[in-house]
Amino acid sequence: MKPKLLSIVAGIGLAFSSMQSAHAQSAPIKFAGCYDLTKAYGFVTPQIAQAAKDYAKILNQKGGIEGHPVEFLVQDHGNEPQRGIECYEKMKREGAITFDFLSTPVSRAVLPRAMADGQVMLQSLVGRGDAINGDVFKWVFPIGPTYWGQVANDIQYAKNQAGGNLKGKKIAFIYPDYPFGQEPIGTLKTLAEKEGFELLLAPHPMPGNDQAAAWTQIRRFNPDWVISWNLSNMHVVASREMKRNGIPMDKYIAVNWFNEVDINNIGPENAKGIKRGTNVVGGQDHPLIQQIIKDLYDKGQGSGDRKHLNDVYYNTGLAIYASVFEGARLAIKQYGWPLTPEKMKKGLESIKNFDAGGLIAPVTVTAKDHGGGGKTRIDMWDGKKWVSQTDWISSYPDVIKQIVDKESAEFAKGSK
Repeated sequence: MKPKLLSIVAGIGLAFSSMQSAHAQSAPIKFAGCYDLTKAYGFVTPQIAQAAKDYAKILNQKGGIEGHPVEFLVQDHGNEPQRGIECYEKMKREGAITFDFLSTPVSRAVLPRAMADGQVMLQSLVGRGDAINGDVFKWVFPIGPTYWGQVANDIQYAKNQAGGNLKGKKIAFIYPDYPFGQEPIGTLKTLAEKEGFELLLAPHPMPGNDQAAAWTQIRRFNPDWVISWNLSNMHVVASREMKRNGIPMDKYIAVNWFNEVDINNIGPENAKGIKRGTNVVGGQDHPLIQQIIKDLYDKGQGSGDRKHLNDVYYNTGLAIYASVFEGARLAIKQYGWPLTPEKMKKGLESIKNFDAGGLIAPVTVTAKDHGGGGKTRIDMWDGKKWVSQTDWISSYPDVIKQIVDKESAEFAKGSK
């Protein structure tokens, strides 16, 4: 009886072990998107969430990430910091491995909590510019260009257009008087002092429908360039004010949050000459988008409206999560399952020369540099399409590092 009993027990053990192994192989990886879907950022978050969900579906058709299905969880925080914190806590309970907020005020509110918890917080294209310092912000990953880096690249473009000398030139900065809009001001002031150009700060109140006073101020200043940190319909209002004040459209360089909807609302012909900084290749020619069209939308399995596929914000969502999913793949491949926050952190920090098949500028993330390079380019609307004006550039690295070191040191001191 004893040998038979031992054999049964061993068989049960093997079966249980096999079940555990199968469960481990099929356990999902959850990524949390706590987004403003209803208030300030509803013009961009649906496209980004749709892209992330579509990308997850494509990966799951191929067996997931290292054998694990991908789930993208989305909840609205209405751009309210407290609701963002509540979403973070809920998603943490549900087992999310990364947390993304796509809002500068919400990101800033959640950041200390995520740091204290040892949870991976994404901050691509929003939030604190100094969070690229991985020594201080160990759990925060602003992969891609920060607002500081992007505005520095805008100044480099203006300098190149001026033959390498900005002394005596005038640059106006128009922005909503709100944390997002205020983010690049320190960098601009530093660069104005370094390069010798005259800087005008022209804030306007939220929600951005009343920009008349700011544009009157800009007209009197008579700038060579206008760098704009406007969003969505604020660009349309700005275009009307520029026309009213006789300011040529080709002087306008927008932040990356400027899409095809904005062009249509301004009018394709009226928008001719307008420029934007961009972090991602637009259009539908990229192989991943072609695959998504063929394998999802042509089969009625897409995650949202098909029209969003021709929106640069959709491509932005693919770009953000291409890096995140690559980090998860590297984490599991190098450190095994289960995927923990510490492993996810190390996976992201081992991304090297990754360009998502040409969708973004090559990104290399390390334990010290959580930004990955900060490259953008300038595109111009020619009346029918966006035309690149520069290669991918990352300018004034010494200036950006100086500001990052100063700001992050102050954060570290204040958080002790």
